[in-house]
Amino acid sequence: MLQTRPYGRADDRLSIVGLGGIVVAQLPQHEADRIVADAFARGVNYYDVAPTYMDAQDRLGPALKPYRDKAFLACKTEKRTKAEADAALSESLRKLQTDHFDLYQLHGLANLEEAHACFAPGGAMETLIAARSRGLTRYLGFSAHSVEAALFCLEQFDFDSVLFPLSWPAYYAGRFGPQVIDAARRSGAAVLALKGMARRPWPDGAPRGYPKCWYEPFENPSEAESALRWTLSLPITAAVPPGDPGLFELALRIAERFTPMSETEILSIQNAASGATPLFTAG
Repeated sequence: MLQTRPYGRADDRLSIVGLGGIVVAQLPQHEADRIVADAFARGVNYYDVAPTYMDAQDRLGPALKPYRDKAFLACKTEKRTKAEADAALSESLRKLQTDHFDLYQLHGLANLEEAHACFAPGGAMETLIAARSRGLTRYLGFSAHSVEAALFCLEQFDFDSVLFPLSWPAYYAGRFGPQVIDAARRSGAAVLALKGMARRPWPDGAPRGYPKCWYEPFENPSEAESALRWTLSLPITAAVPPGDPGLFELALRIAERFTPMSETEILSIQNAASGATPLFTAG
């Protein structure tokens, strides 16, 4: 069974690897059911999904239903206004066949302007706050692909968690991530990691063997293990692996035998980052 870690200030404990709903997107329902059942049997209790992940909500809802009362289900909204986010929340609850989420998040804040829009009068934050007061979600969070947006959100509101890309090429070569970890620790928010197995942007003209990955992942098992172990050795609660079913299975096997990296191993990765092309860089 997978190790678990505390979810920030809460009593909940999450498996160190979660299942991103995109893993089951565009699969036959029976295949989605099999993947979720296998993940749950191996100790995965953290599931994260969003309306933008193709038909992932339609697939994950029925697949997770037998385990819903023992699962931590996180959903997101990419909408930036209250009216749009209200409608999206209702639709996500319906598709995922649940009466509440454990975590509801602003999704994919790409820059400071988007973060400002969510906090403006009539913005999506009004939906999140109302959802918690109505019992439609237990916790509130956000995901971001911008250091500036993440720091702004953590300053504006007492979020329960932040979902943020944390891969060693971006962390060291792009200085992308350490600021957010520090800010989250000061606020008491849990840190959830994306892109732990992300290598770099797809090189021009390179064959893209993973249709659900918009970046080039670490696919060599040894390199993938090193990358995910590095991410899981940070002060985080859990990591969500790439959306490809094969890479998710690889991540599960890595997590099942996870041990924290030694200082020597971390230094070796830090030295290797000098030649890396980061997927993200701090602005």
